Amino acid sequence: MADEQKSLTDVAKNTGELLQEAGTKTTQTVLAHTEKYHDAYTTIDKIVDNFWERVPYICIAIIVFIIFWLLTKLFKFFVRKTLENRSYTRQNLVLVLNRVGSTAILFFGFLIALVISIPGFTPGQLMSALGIGSVAIGFAFKDIFQNLLSGILILLSEPFRIGDSIVVNSLEGTVEDIQIRATFLRSPDGRRIVIPNATVYTSALTVNTAYQQRRCEFVVGIGYEDDEQKAKQIILDILNNDRNVLSQPAFSVNVTALADFSVNLTVRWWVDTTETDISSSTSTIQAQVKQAFNANGINIPYPIQELKMAANQPLLNPEALTK
Repeated sequence: MADEQKSLTDVAKNTGELLQEAGTKTTQTVLAHTEKYHDAYTTIDKIVDNFWERVPYICIAIIVFIIFWLLTKLFKFFVRKTLENRSYTRQNLVLVLNRVGSTAILFFGFLIALVISIPGFTPGQLMSALGIGSVAIGFAFKDIFQNLLSGILILLSEPFRIGDSIVVNSLEGTVEDIQIRATFLRSPDGRRIVIPNATVYTSALTVNTAYQQRRCEFVVGIGYEDDEQKAKQIILDILNNDRNVLSQPAFSVNVTALADFSVNLTVRWWVDTTETDISSSTSTIQAQVKQAFNANGINIPYPIQELKMAANQPLLNPEALTK
C-alpha cells in the first residue's frame, strides 16, 4: 500500500512538473508573439502619429499648389488681355506663353508643395534623381521631347496659323489646333488628322492660305477644225465679266498643247479668297465656258479612234485560215 501511494505521488509530481513546464513554454511563446506584434503596433502608431503631425503641412502644401494653379489661370488671362489687340500674325505667341508659362508655374508650385509636405526634401534631391536617370529618360522620351521642342518652334516661328489650310506629306486640311505634341488638321471630307510636330517641322510644307490672292486654272480642249482665237476670246470675255476674277494679276488663255484629239487651252486667273474659294470659282468658269462653246458651235472633243482599211485588201489571209 505504501508503494502504491508513493507511486501515485511520483505520478502526480511528474504531472505537475509537466504542466508547469508547458505553462512556462506557453507563456514564453505568448510573450514572444506579444513582443513581435507590439513592435508592429508601435511602428504603425509611429506612422499614424507622424501622419497626423504632417497633416497640417500636407494641407498647407495642397493650398500652395492650388494657389499656383490659380496663378496659371491669372497668367493666361493676363497674357490674353495683353496680346489680344496685337496683330494676328503673332497670335501664336499667346499659345506659347500660355502653355510653357503655365507649365513652369505649376512645376514650381509642385516643388514648393513637396518641400512643405515632405520633411528633409530639397529640390536638389529631385534634380539629382533626374540627373541619375537622365540618360534612360532621354532615350525613353526622345520622341516626346522632339515633338515638344518642334511644337514650341512652330508656335514661335509661325510658318502657319490656326485656320490656315496646309499640306504636309500629302496630307491636306485646315489647322484646328497646334499643341505641344502634335498639330491637328480637319480634312476637306471632315476627318481629323493628327500629325506629330516633329514631322510638321522637318517636312516640306505648303500653306494654301498664306496669301489672300490665289490662282485658278484648268485645261479645256477644242477640235482642230475650230478657231482657237475665237475660243480664246470667248473665254477672255467670260473672265472679264466675272466679278470674282481679279484684273490684276491679269488673267490669260494660252494654247499649251497640240494633243492627239484636241488643241488644249490653259485658262488661268486670280481670285480673292476672302470673297470666293478656288473650287467654286473654277466650277463657275468651267460651266460658263461649256455653255458658251455650245452656243458658238465650238466642239470639245473626246478621244475617237478611226480605223482605215483599203478597199481591195482582204479582211483575213486565206492561208492563215487553212493553217
